[in-house]
Amino acid sequence: MSPIDAEAPGAGFELREDDLSGAQVRALLNYHLCQMQANSPAGSVFALDLSGLQAPGITVWSAWSGEQLVAVGALRQWGDGSGELKSMRTHPDHLRRGAAAAVLEHIIGVARGRGLRRLSLETGSGEAFEPALALYRRRGFINGDAFGDYTGSAFNQFLHLSLE
Repeated sequence: MSPIDAEAPGAGFELREDDLSGAQVRALLNYHLCQMQANSPAGSVFALDLSGLQAPGITVWSAWSGEQLVAVGALRQWGDGSGELKSMRTHPDHLRRGAAAAVLEHIIGVARGRGLRRLSLETGSGEAFEPALALYRRRGFINGDAFGDYTGSAFNQFLHLSLE
């Protein structure tokens, strides 16, 4: 993992491109995958597990406060000039402290730097997802249609951000 000179104003987190080999990163991804399955009906969770996040075309970043992992997020780049925000996860001890915002801002900046025109995401619906939805909407994401291989249901939704 190599440090990246990128911080959200006032956040104080070190962002690193991550190879997913660290125990803290693996534990956080597993924890959130289990939480998503607990908060969503069977068959409606589209979150990537560790092997899915290691697929070609996906870049993962982790946010650290000293030696403590606070958040992760990933970008899947599609060949059509769009990208997908994947696996935004915050350590439960660091919720609402700016870690997710720092990761999100970094990924949006990378997507723009790569010349992407749109960034999309699929997420759950319901009360458990409201804090994340509020973060995305504050950043300019708007509700929209399904994309890629996703199908819509009462348990998920799609948000998009124009980068043009």
